[in-house]
Amino acid sequence: MFVPGLIERKRDGGALAAAEWRELLTAYQAGTVPDYQISALLMACFLKGLTREETAGLLDGMMASGSRLDFGGLGRPVLDKHSTGGVGDKVSLILAPLVAACGVAVPMMSGRGLGHTGGTLDKLESIPGFRTDLSLEQTRAQVERIGCAMIGQTPEIAPVDKKLYALRDVTATVECVPLIAASIMSKKLAEGLNGLVLDVKQGSGAFITDAERSMTLAKTMIELGEDRGCPTVALLTAMDRPLGRACGNALEAEEAIMGLRGEGPQDLHEVTIAESVEMLVLAGEKDRARAKQRLEDALKSGKAAETFQKIIEAQGGNPAVVDDPALLPQAEAVEVYYARATGTILRVEPRAIGRAVVEMGGGRRKVEDAVDPTVGFVITARPGQKVHTSEPLASIFAHDAAGIELGRKALDAAIEIGEGKATALPLLQARVTAKGVEQLAGR
Repeated sequence: MFVPGLIERKRDGGALAAAEWRELLTAYQAGTVPDYQISALLMACFLKGLTREETAGLLDGMMASGSRLDFGGLGRPVLDKHSTGGVGDKVSLILAPLVAACGVAVPMMSGRGLGHTGGTLDKLESIPGFRTDLSLEQTRAQVERIGCAMIGQTPEIAPVDKKLYALRDVTATVECVPLIAASIMSKKLAEGLNGLVLDVKQGSGAFITDAERSMTLAKTMIELGEDRGCPTVALLTAMDRPLGRACGNALEAEEAIMGLRGEGPQDLHEVTIAESVEMLVLAGEKDRARAKQRLEDALKSGKAAETFQKIIEAQGGNPAVVDDPALLPQAEAVEVYYARATGTILRVEPRAIGRAVVEMGGGRRKVEDAVDPTVGFVITARPGQKVHTSEPLASIFAHDAAGIELGRKALDAAIEIGEGKATALPLLQARVTAKGVEQLAGR
């Protein structure tokens, strides 16, 4: 294989055959193709894009580089959910045990925080003792036993994807739709799924802020799933304000526990139920109203919360946090944030809040950074809300006084109070399938 020729062809707008992608990734994994050549090719892909066939070949090469989960003979449908990432998005912590409590197997594989967006693994690991580094064998056994496991990407799953992502991260080629789609789907399809639900965020706090590009991402991932026999549905949801009230790992874990008790914020509940309904429908439930009622019953009866306790215990954590969230790590400094003016809240900017959580120590600027699970915000302010000067709008949780000051400045920038009408995206905007786009806003 003459790699410079492949780079030249891609640079000039041509396409690589699916077989060439697979051969190239095999050679890269074996160490016979150097990082600098792959980096050049990734930049060419970023600038010129990939065809549907190329994206499929890249995906298949990633999957072929590792092992796959096999749930043959399990006796129940196997589904997962993926979010493209946002601020305050703790849906997965509620959805996985909730859907498992309704009889679906959920081998949920998640990631860590990326930039200003939070990561499910970091939130789970704020629970004392919780381990997310299960092997595929351990994952299979746990799903068989209790219906759900919540893990990170193992070294066995799509290892070449991990190498490619590390290069993309340092060569400014992360935000390329085909590369994102292939990376996400290589891990999800390796789980041996019968169906997949995608939560594709829209708005200023989304990983991809451009609405057209995020729709393209949704459609590309759906194509990749459907072409490989995995029915895939995407919901487009709002991320022009934080989801729920809590932003920060332990704070979000606590809010997720509240959600499992049926006591969480309404917007968080609505998104969780909508995505969970899609999972039950993919699992074979014909009646959407019945699917929703099954989910609400699992919350009300305590079955969903009990399932989360079983997951926590199985993965080395303290299940007592579900009954007493005060057992989660607690911040050393807390301060209430008050409105600086009287008027209408025009916006609550999620990106500024997410970046502040990282700056306060609740995320990573470098891979090796330790994460402080206690820091963050609980924000009650919502766009459109009428407020008066000195009315409490949020609480800041920090390690020390410097963190409090940083959090205060972030909220000053993020929460805009003025005259006029707030404009916010609909919480649930659209449902995307292989058949097309169904608008949900205003229904």
